[in-house]
Amino acid sequence: MSNSNNVGVKEGISLKPSQGYLEETVTPFTPFLAMEEAARCLLCYNPPCSEGCPADTNPGDFIRAIRFRNFKGAAEIIRSNNILGGVCARVCPYEKTCEGACERSGIDKPIQIGRLQRYITDFEKTTGFQVLDPPPSTKEKVAMIGAGPASLSAAATLAMKGYSVTIFEEKKKAGGVLSYGIVPARLPQYVVDEEIEYVTNLGVEIKLNTKVGKDITLDEIRNQGYKAILLGAGMQISRTLDVPGLDLEGVTTAVEYLGKARSNDKDFNPGKNVVVIGGGDVALDCATTARLKDAESVTVLYRRTREEAPANRQELEYTESLGINFAFTLSPAVFEGENGKLTTIKANGTRNKSAMKLEADTVVFAIGQQPEDFSKVVEGIGLDKNNFVTSLENGKTNIPDIFVAGDIDLDSIKTVVNSVQGGKIAAKSIEEYLTKAGRKQASCSPMHPKGGK
Repeated sequence: MSNSNNVGVKEGISLKPSQGYLEETVTPFTPFLAMEEAARCLLCYNPPCSEGCPADTNPGDFIRAIRFRNFKGAAEIIRSNNILGGVCARVCPYEKTCEGACERSGIDKPIQIGRLQRYITDFEKTTGFQVLDPPPSTKEKVAMIGAGPASLSAAATLAMKGYSVTIFEEKKKAGGVLSYGIVPARLPQYVVDEEIEYVTNLGVEIKLNTKVGKDITLDEIRNQGYKAILLGAGMQISRTLDVPGLDLEGVTTAVEYLGKARSNDKDFNPGKNVVVIGGGDVALDCATTARLKDAESVTVLYRRTREEAPANRQELEYTESLGINFAFTLSPAVFEGENGKLTTIKANGTRNKSAMKLEADTVVFAIGQQPEDFSKVVEGIGLDKNNFVTSLENGKTNIPDIFVAGDIDLDSIKTVVNSVQGGKIAAKSIEEYLTKAGRKQASCSPMHPKGGK
């Protein structure tokens, strides 16, 4: 395949120049190329790629299916293990998980598992192939707070077991970070919407514009007959640094910046000279958004070196190919402005005495988020000093009918694929809890007298 029109290539992955903010960047496989790539698989007896998948999507098996042209079989493997297979195909950090574990790396380069998974989930949608057929909802009612990847995964898992699941989401669109926090060049909204529809087709109800603790209380949820509740609300509060000038107009956060851009807010202004503070994938999403929304100058400021940046290498190279500047080992020292509006940012070196001054009308903090204080919603819930829920094990909390999954869980790794797995683990714990509670209730029920009805 020719790469003459690509802006960047890493290990055979084509990155095309985006025609606009909404166009997906990575080139999809054709059927021939998908089978050709799958044919490179070494057919390991115990596939390390499957062991390396946090969500247990089982790439070893679906790659085999593709290799032998069984695309429907591949779709069944992916979707039955990962309800958000199409999403994870695009945003999973493959180089650190399944592809990083691929035995083919010792010969030339790993199998492009992400693109194969994307091909199969696209095939599934295009052909209208329906993998999952849920049973009737005959079991207990389960409520979930937040419609992000953890709740969606848990909801689908329980729905397939016959439970009646309702998700309460405070925003007008479901998906959490999927709908509000990732640039469409990596994750188009139509993919998110299709995956959410997959979940609702299983019988899961999503109540939008409903904030638990404000529009409905936890006691009201319990009184409506919900026997277990999952906290899957993610992290809503952005972190910033205590820098002079923080209150100037033009200083914002990644959550607000990406959310407005993805919502197609007509009033969204990316800025003319944009500086993004951070070195992770979210920072790159902010920088890419600014560039694709026609900012003239975009600079990423990161306090460590390029090698130490936690961002995906492929995404980092693509961001650089767009003409986005990077300034490493620098941290913001002061924001300056005129008439209350940001005009300049000064930064100092973190490893030496270097300094930098940049014109900027927009600064975006992308240095992480933290959860809101859930003790105001769930009285007595165990939290750490940063408001993360301290789970006991497998999504259980110190309150018997309350469970946790996703970013809000103190022990969770903060990626989409780990949230998917956390949702599955929490769903299993919820099922065990409800089954045990049902047995206990049955054992306490009075017995009918002999011959009674």
